[in-house]
Amino acid sequence: MRSRLLSPIAALILAACSGGADDAPAPQAPSVTVAQPLVQQVRDWDDYVGRFEAVESVEVRPRVTGYLQQVHLNDGQYVRAGEPLFTIDPRPARAAFQQARAQLARAEALLANARTELARSETLAASQAASQEEVEQRRAAVRAGVAEVAAARANVEAQQLQVNFTTVRAPISGRVSERLVDAGNSVIADQTVLARIVSVSPIHFSFEGSEALLLKYQRQDIAGTGAPVRVKLQDEASYVHPGRIDYIDPAIDPGSGTVSGRAVLPNPDGFLKPGMVGRMQLAGSDAYEAVLVPDTAIVTDAARRLVFVLDDENTVLARAVELGPLVGELRVIRSGLAADERVIIGGVQRAQPGQKVQPQEGSIEQSSADAEPEATARTPRASSAEIVGSARD
Repeated sequence: MRSRLLSPIAALILAACSGGADDAPAPQAPSVTVAQPLVQQVRDWDDYVGRFEAVESVEVRPRVTGYLQQVHLNDGQYVRAGEPLFTIDPRPARAAFQQARAQLARAEALLANARTELARSETLAASQAASQEEVEQRRAAVRAGVAEVAAARANVEAQQLQVNFTTVRAPISGRVSERLVDAGNSVIADQTVLARIVSVSPIHFSFEGSEALLLKYQRQDIAGTGAPVRVKLQDEASYVHPGRIDYIDPAIDPGSGTVSGRAVLPNPDGFLKPGMVGRMQLAGSDAYEAVLVPDTAIVTDAARRLVFVLDDENTVLARAVELGPLVGELRVIRSGLAADERVIIGGVQRAQPGQKVQPQEGSIEQSSADAEPEATARTPRASSAEIVGSARD
């Protein structure tokens, strides 16, 4: 009797549960924002850290020995080539110069007398009043006199140089250091360092690059001598100092596997100083047409990098892509994504491959900072890129 009463009740309960499940609403497809990739002309830049160096650096030394009489410079001032810096007591050099001039006058007098004697001997020899041997002796005396005059003139020039060297002049134009010797001290020719001068403009920027980058440059025939570079200092946000490569070492250091390079930059105001550290960008490619998407649209799946795209039925598909450098907040996609595909740029976390979604049209904008030549950002491979033109609005 009890089992006959429970069976209808159980059937009613099952029917009620079944009717409730059929009436539940189906879950809605998630909403995402999609847009076609931005296509732009892009140039890659490789980053290097280096140091500024003076193009010319000279230790100012005296050419004569003596006592330092005057100092004509102010510590740290800019001097031009040929400008007097120091004066060494010139009196000993002037006395030696006057003595050399006197020796020249004596030699010239002796030569004039020898020529007179030669002329007299030749006249007497013509009338058989003097021997030919005497004539030859007079001629030898004239030749010796000519040599003595030449030696005396050379000595005069040498002593004149010594007088000139008592005024120490700047060998190059540049910024002078503090004076290292005060007036009144004795200085020794070619030994005592009086000051140092470093050139100001242009200025060198020295750096080192890897063998792999050198191979890339050589195979693509880029980044050789004359290639454009740009440099920024530690406290600067953008690369505001332009220049060009002027030297690349022909040999690779076998110990470090790097090659040394050097750029030259104009420095008319002298703001850049030797020894400063900077970061340099070297054009690592010619301009090329690139596909760009927001860096936030990139999904990491283990070692792969993915972007989500939609097919014609709004189903999410995963595309494995090869990443390039950053251009501001946009990432260059080197391969794996077509320019006409619809990429999910918003709501990526709600999308799953194979899932249908509700797309909302968006757009990928190029920011004003990205459009400026100096607006670049580094990537893990120590390179960056800039937009140089538009291939499609």
